[in-house]
Amino acid sequence: MIEQTMLPTEMCVREQWICWREENRNGDPTKIPVDPETGDFASSTDDRTWSDLETALEYASTGRADGIGFVFTRTDPLVGIDLDKCRDPETGRPDPEAKRIVQQLESYTEVSPSGTGYHVIIHGDFPGGRNRRGGVEMYDQSRFFTVTADHVDGTPMSINERQDALKAVHEEFVAEDDTDDGIDATTGGRRDDSGQNQTLGLEDEELLEKARSAGNGEKFDRLWRGNTSGYDSQSEADMALCCLLAFWTGGNRLQMDRLFRQSGLIRGKWDDVHHADGSTYGEKTLERAIATTDDFYEPTTSTVETSVDAAVTDSDTASTPEGGTAEPGSVGGDQVYLEEKNGLLEARIDELEQIVADQRDQIEQLTAERQQLRSIVEQQESDLEGTTESPSEKDEGPSSLRTRMQRLWRRS
Repeated sequence: MIEQTMLPTEMCVREQWICWREENRNGDPTKIPVDPETGDFASSTDDRTWSDLETALEYASTGRADGIGFVFTRTDPLVGIDLDKCRDPETGRPDPEAKRIVQQLESYTEVSPSGTGYHVIIHGDFPGGRNRRGGVEMYDQSRFFTVTADHVDGTPMSINERQDALKAVHEEFVAEDDTDDGIDATTGGRRDDSGQNQTLGLEDEELLEKARSAGNGEKFDRLWRGNTSGYDSQSEADMALCCLLAFWTGGNRLQMDRLFRQSGLIRGKWDDVHHADGSTYGEKTLERAIATTDDFYEPTTSTVETSVDAAVTDSDTASTPEGGTAEPGSVGGDQVYLEEKNGLLEARIDELEQIVADQRDQIEQLTAERQQLRSIVEQQESDLEGTTESPSEKDEGPSSLRTRMQRLWRRS
């Protein structure tokens, strides 16, 4: 049981606490943020769903949540460093690389809920650029960390100012390599500088507010909260949300990835390698969403709100990321999407018509066999009535034969 005295005071006094519970999303364990006040879905960008530490601990103690979490914001000086899959849960031994990072940061460190990683929290300013690479992630806003209070022996109990160390760790383990010859580590493919240059500079909170207020805001909010109703699979829902995020972020992969990880659709599959080039499911989904989005939000255009409502439809049907089809909501996207969808429907209709024709042939065949069996039974009954038999034979012969024959044609 976590107590306030087990955590750094600077975290305890802030009303930036939520709860979380683990759920399986398509077989993948996912930590779902929970509002300690209402028990509803919480958001790391909506402070109305946060509470003080005491309220979060009380809710978690009821068993309706698996733990508590702390939300990082722009208004606090804290940065969280997440080191994943670097600790042996049985022996407690860290990987050499993780051990060096923890020692270099020299601030409050605890073991993650799985026991296979570490969370380090420091005073500092995020250096900017990418947030994650491999098993190292860094966040200073719009993200929550699970909190276990399982303090790592030998590390400080306090949160220390470690700006220089943060910058050094970021440069070595997270920042892009300038010698990568244009290969984008986010997508695993050739970097598209034009897409990145369309960054709008919208803060996450402002972007989400605009997305929810648009004409298709209800659709965005449903997807954001993890509601996949209206989609044949979660992969289709993932693609639909990514296309909407592509529009609002101007195709900024880093911001899209950061925002998607805050949504209710996030699951373990997002970081699984699914492609021969080494790219993950999430990276490829983002890449395809950007490729199928031809129009982007322009904050300097006065008529943008109207164009958003017109360009992004309220259709609750999305293309699968594996299929590479266009998502409703981009200029030209509706036309391509409808044409491909129409082709799929026509193929499905042809398939169903063939199934119906085959079933009709089977019914006709069974009907003929049934009629033939009925004629045999009637003939047998007629022959038996014209013969003289003992009472026992009358009771057993015709009746037994009739019963067997009736069962036979009924079974057909």
